[in-house]
Amino acid sequence: MSRPRSALRAAAAVELGSLAVLLANLATVHLPPVSSLVGPLHGCAYLFVIVAAARDAGCDPTGRVLAWLPAVGGLLVLRRLARAPREEAASGAPG
Repeated sequence: MSRPRSALRAAAAVELGSLAVLLANLATVHLPPVSSLVGPLHGCAYLFVIVAAARDAGCDPTGRVLAWLPAVGGLLVLRRLARAPREEAASGAPG
């Protein structure tokens, strides 16, 4: 696994985890310090996922569009990138 993919994997996990914290905070006690700390973290992780997907050479245009989906976009891009080599091998494309 290349370094950009591991960065994309980490950003996708942070994006999803921070959204879970924000929603749990909203559904329970709604502490403003939690929102003010985790909200920007979530936003930065979301933007990082978009940029990392755009910079990944193996990411096709559909993957780049999927990266724009909040919360699950990064995970969908990772799934698409993991599936791509298997599809190329199955079709017999030179690689």
